Amino acid sequence: MTNDLKVRRIGSSLGVILPKGIIERLKIEEGATLAATETPDGIQLSPYDPEFGEALEAFKRFRGRYRDALRELAK
Repeated sequence: MTNDLKVRRIGSSLGVILPKGIIERLKIEEGATLAATETPDGIQLSPYDPEFGEALEAFKRFRGRYRDALRELAK
């Protein structure tokens, strides 16, 4: 599914208006926070999950310390 979204000026920022179908698929409503994640295919939008955000920050803090162990687990 492809949707063309037009970039518009909103105050001093730029933004896009999400079509109703995308809003329904994301299960969001006005005031929701979205996470924008860079992937090899582009940018992925998903509802922001505070628990996942905290887990990701914890991983970022400790990945250097456990780099070798993580590399072995990835094999």
